[in-house]
Amino acid sequence: MTIKDILAKIPYTADLYDAIRPVRPRTRYNLSQLEKALPAAVEQTRPFAEKAPKGRKIVLFATLHYWVEQAAIIGLALRGMGHEVTIAYLPYGDWDKEINGFDLRRQDLYTRRVLKPLKGLVNVVSLLDTSPERSVPQRSRRAVQQSGASTADFTKSVQPSAQPLEWLDEAVEAASAFDTMYTLQVEDFNRDSDLYRLRVVRNGQAALAALRLLQDQRPETVLVPNGLVTELGIFYQVARHLDLMTVTYEFNDQREQIWLSQNEIVMRQNTDGLWAAKGKIPLTETEREQIAGLEDARTSAKKYGKGTRFWQDVASVGGEQLRTDLELDERPIVLLATNVLGDSLTLGRNIFTASMAEWIEKTVQYFAKRTDVQLVVRIHPGERLMKGPSMLGVIERAVPNRPQHLHIIRADEKINTYDLMEIAGLGLAYTTTVGMEMAMRNVPVILAGQTHYRGRGFTYEPATYNEYFGLLDTLLADLPVHRLKQEQVEAAWNYAYRFFFDFPIAFPWRLMKFWQDLEAWPLSRVLSDEGRAEFGKAFDYLAGEPVKW
Repeated sequence: MTIKDILAKIPYTADLYDAIRPVRPRTRYNLSQLEKALPAAVEQTRPFAEKAPKGRKIVLFATLHYWVEQAAIIGLALRGMGHEVTIAYLPYGDWDKEINGFDLRRQDLYTRRVLKPLKGLVNVVSLLDTSPERSVPQRSRRAVQQSGASTADFTKSVQPSAQPLEWLDEAVEAASAFDTMYTLQVEDFNRDSDLYRLRVVRNGQAALAALRLLQDQRPETVLVPNGLVTELGIFYQVARHLDLMTVTYEFNDQREQIWLSQNEIVMRQNTDGLWAAKGKIPLTETEREQIAGLEDARTSAKKYGKGTRFWQDVASVGGEQLRTDLELDERPIVLLATNVLGDSLTLGRNIFTASMAEWIEKTVQYFAKRTDVQLVVRIHPGERLMKGPSMLGVIERAVPNRPQHLHIIRADEKINTYDLMEIAGLGLAYTTTVGMEMAMRNVPVILAGQTHYRGRGFTYEPATYNEYFGLLDTLLADLPVHRLKQEQVEAAWNYAYRFFFDFPIAFPWRLMKFWQDLEAWPLSRVLSDEGRAEFGKAFDYLAGEPVKW
């Protein structure tokens, strides 16, 4: 036990310390840029808020300092448009590390101090004020962890006079599992691990605090970034259980764009409504040029539009040149493109598989016996930036003596994936957009995971392993016969346009480079006629107005 653990048990020690030294705690939790910018942002918002017609009652939740910073500005923008906004927050700097009560209280006091300029415009609530450890007796966080207690035990301990909330137990356990997989970038993990137990406790506390807050406030709209991992995920689950309109949002690689979903987790990228509205509308010549330009940029290792990333490390050399470089022969080529394990775009996407790793394992074992074709596995380049296990290890364990017709492109190899698509006769994908882009090139694709382009008419979609291997047998028997029909290729191009150009909505401030974006689009400009014309639709949808595709 540290001195801070001891101090945390003495009432008001952190408050007294903060009163004597009202400075930012020396932790990762940093709101210094918001502290500088917020007073001016408030003054820019005030005249718009005074004139705006009354809007909706909104609760906006954030945790982790970077989401809290952005939430303050988004909350002000919504207030400037007439909405009654409450920002609820948890002052954590990390989701995967313990924090002693002394530092947590100091971070909370620091957050209150930074957000004080919002008073009179935007309401601010710390979920620590409604957390079980501050409202009713309970075992300490560490005691719960060390005991190996279940979530049911946890909710009993904080609700001594109430029946256990079974739905909450299940939601906390599911959210904590996602958090653990996301953090470790794995699909299998130990439920006795310190990390999982930490997430159970944190999510349990956040869930009960969210339940109390939302039952008390009964907002018309709940706004949550991401909605899948950390306390953001459990807050979303509680809001939906209460049948509240809940909007989740995230950001792609393009500046001045936002993804958002209503009553859905945005990371699921549900495009059903968009496709129903526009899927049968042919692309115009301009739209066709736009999607062709994007695909050319992705193929050629260039940035596109307001994008901030390159989609390939190297320019295309052409499929046949790559065939020579990789020493591939004339046998048909099957391209399997992996995802990154534990990525928030892959969590919870299993249909007939226990995991993506299991699917890859069974697939390479199948192809090890198929000497009539060549399997090329493209390990996702994003693995280079991750700390979790590589799919390379999965493959090596599945096929220890890998035959020569099974080829592995490692994450760090400078190979253009689009060159692989050019020579592929069949594509295999879990959730990656590579599957969609292969279909755009007339390559038949089998999908194994629940991805946004599943069910759009241009992919094969087995529901069981028997169906999956049956499809492989059928397609590999005569690949040329199973090339896509022209209308399927057109559907793939149409869908790609809808996903890349219609699904993102114009919005001024991405999370990355947030302060640069705010400098370009200060609140005075966003709330002006110019800003409302450019971004008004996104703010209306964030406030809960039904999305109109």
